[in-house]
Amino acid sequence: MLALVLSLWIWSGWANAQSPVEGSVRWSLEDIYPSVADWDAARARLSDDIDAVADYQGSLDTSAAALHAALQAMFDAYKVASRIYVYASLKADEDLRNAQASARRLEAQATYAQLREATSWLQPELLSMGEALLTAYLAEEPKLADYKFYIENVLRDAPHTLDPFGEQILAAAGKTTRVPADIYSLLANADMPWPTLELSTGEQIRLSQAGYARGRQLPNRADRKRVFDAFWGTWKDYENTFGAILGGHLKTQQLSTRQRGYQSAVARAFFGDAMPPRVYDMLVTQVNAGLPTLHRYFRLRKRMLGIEGEMRYYDIYPALVQLDKTFSYEASIELTRQALTPLGETYLTAYNKGVQGGWVHVYPSEGKRSGAYMSGSLYDVHPYVLLNHNDDFDSASTFAHEYGHAVHSVLANAAQPWPTAGYSTFIAETASIMNEMLLHDSLIGAAKSPQERLFYLGASLEALRGTYFRQAMFAEFEYRVNALADENEALTGARMSEIYLDLLKRYHGHDKGVVTIDPLYAVEWAYIPHFYSNFYVFQYATSIAAASALAEQITSGDVQARNRFIDLLKAGGSDYPYALMLRAGIDLATPAAHLSLLKRANGIMDEMEAILAQHSRDG
Repeated sequence: MLALVLSLWIWSGWANAQSPVEGSVRWSLEDIYPSVADWDAARARLSDDIDAVADYQGSLDTSAAALHAALQAMFDAYKVASRIYVYASLKADEDLRNAQASARRLEAQATYAQLREATSWLQPELLSMGEALLTAYLAEEPKLADYKFYIENVLRDAPHTLDPFGEQILAAAGKTTRVPADIYSLLANADMPWPTLELSTGEQIRLSQAGYARGRQLPNRADRKRVFDAFWGTWKDYENTFGAILGGHLKTQQLSTRQRGYQSAVARAFFGDAMPPRVYDMLVTQVNAGLPTLHRYFRLRKRMLGIEGEMRYYDIYPALVQLDKTFSYEASIELTRQALTPLGETYLTAYNKGVQGGWVHVYPSEGKRSGAYMSGSLYDVHPYVLLNHNDDFDSASTFAHEYGHAVHSVLANAAQPWPTAGYSTFIAETASIMNEMLLHDSLIGAAKSPQERLFYLGASLEALRGTYFRQAMFAEFEYRVNALADENEALTGARMSEIYLDLLKRYHGHDKGVVTIDPLYAVEWAYIPHFYSNFYVFQYATSIAAASALAEQITSGDVQARNRFIDLLKAGGSDYPYALMLRAGIDLATPAAHLSLLKRANGIMDEMEAILAQHSRDG
């Protein structure tokens, strides 16, 4: 598979706890290939291997040993293809202005597409063998155990598998499926003409994505409005362009949906992970039922910020309490380590290995990809993490989050063979959000004053807003635009903004006088890269509910819950994510995990209001 790039920005701003830097602040891509020349040589060798893999066609049913040899050759080829792609992708993300690096990424994608096309006959041929023969071969040849889940999944996928010619056509079409996302990334990260704004302090701020992330937290309300108006005004200028790009992405997905006989894009997305549709339905139902909790938070925020009159969308991001501290990269490492203690020695050993150096590209730089992600599909190397660390609490939370992914990959790769090491987003985000929650809880517990405690409580509450409610809103948007695409409706940028504005108003209580939404900001959908990773946001929002329920159990001292969580991470992709989550004790087709998250949010607000009341009494 192509490497999953998991990304997230989470809000706030924090603290300083100096310790020596544990390793380099730039990743060591030499661990993958010593040089670009070595990468070129590996890609050339893979081209030869692709030709050899095609020679296995027609041999699978001759013996169990022949089936094993073919599967091993093909999976080994995919492992190399993943390595080639990850190297090129990481290299390109260091500086998106580097045309040669961007070209290598495209070459890597083309090589991967070539491999997919050369192996497109595999699933039809396996299906032609029949379940009885495949089951007999699995029993006869122990070496096939690594491929058991894959074979069973191929059999399950029979209704949506085409004949060899049809599979070859779809595989060839796959060369174009990443084009919209690549165009989006280049435009949004490298080519947009970002404005420069002078703040009330006289400071100049360039409103790139990184500049916006800082500007939206400014304490001066008029500055925040000017930041929002200038930033979203720039996106509005490109509304039609981004509408065409996202619309193009949706069309590429429609090809697969229709040709494979799925009723809808949603049905296709859920089928791959054997995800019960009621999990999505439960998310939407519970989030909408929980909107009074979100609106309670907005009213508390308005009170704490001292806003008179209407609260606006640009009032959501500034810290509720200001602390004159910074949060260094070194502090991110140490405070995350302390927070992860409840997860036990197995987890901490993997974490400590990961912060020794060579895994992370830490600081922002001109042309570097914005945001943060972890790339964990380098089975024989180690995970890589991209950050844009700004020495604030947002950066600390992001670090903890991405290292949740990194440790997940370390544990899964150690416990699973390559064919079952890769895990779904559904599980991945539970692991990373667990880290964030533990970091926040640790800092709340260690706070040395009511003001500091309020700061961390507010940060934790904002993380719940951004990761649960906001991602669920994204999930509703993605569902609606895909449904319209299924119906062949025209999806212009203006239409997407109309859909998004409706959701913004409902989630933020616009018609109830909670938060007033300016229509200009409805172009925010164009800013969200996750819409190019199909139904990622739905899984993301659902995962935080699972993380909340698991964290509640683990921090209460439940050793069995902790062990189930570690086993969940070690399981990788050895089963379907819903089944794995059930074994961890969480059923996301029921309200329990969602109610746990709402309980957590309301408990935080109860504590914040108690602190504010005490402060008022103390006068």
